[in-house]
Amino acid sequence: MGISKICIVGASGKLGRYMIQHALDRGYEVVGVCREKSVDKLAEFADRITIVPGDTNDRDVIERAVAGCDGVLTVLVPFGVSGYSTGTAQAVLDFAEPDARLVFSCGWHITRDGKDTYSRRLKLVVAIFGRIGRWVRFADLDDQVEACRRIFASDRRWTVVRGSDLEEGESQGLPVWSRHVGDPILASNKTRRIDFALFMVHALTADELVQEAPAINGCQTESARAHASLRR
Repeated sequence: MGISKICIVGASGKLGRYMIQHALDRGYEVVGVCREKSVDKLAEFADRITIVPGDTNDRDVIERAVAGCDGVLTVLVPFGVSGYSTGTAQAVLDFAEPDARLVFSCGWHITRDGKDTYSRRLKLVVAIFGRIGRWVRFADLDDQVEACRRIFASDRRWTVVRGSDLEEGESQGLPVWSRHVGDPILASNKTRRIDFALFMVHALTADELVQEAPAINGCQTESARAHASLRR
């Protein structure tokens, strides 16, 4: 199936805005979903995309936004403690067109099959952030875990892109990926945010990524260059 019209759920964030630009560069028609208070962040694209304001876990908003779209790019944000990510993911799964490509973003802490190998540092960061986030009612990492569990159980044409630590900077090219964190090619644990967005848009037309949960890392990092012959 060809891609001509896509929806970006969570369009106003840094990752979302990079995805918009990559999508426009490819000639896609873009629909962007963001909270009403964040619409101004999309001012530079206002005359080139359709903006649907509303919470991304609002089922009516998602149903309206994804109608007629060949692909949906979704930023899974574990916002608050009321199942925001899960509600967003479920709405996309329920309302996206039957053959649409669905691409979701999350962090390395998500595992599909339990075979990922995490460093002590990453385990500690996730544990501390998870506890503090829930305590102050700012974020719930378990919500993102549940959202991905539902995606993995779906028979839709999904991809869950698991990002390493992000940094700003000019694009270095399409990131490398592996099925499991712990692969030597991922050891540098660093990706330019603009390239995370590039991988998300790339996944729309990458059949080898259907029902995969690639963990990504910048293609110019030390570990990526040292293990350039390794993939997945």
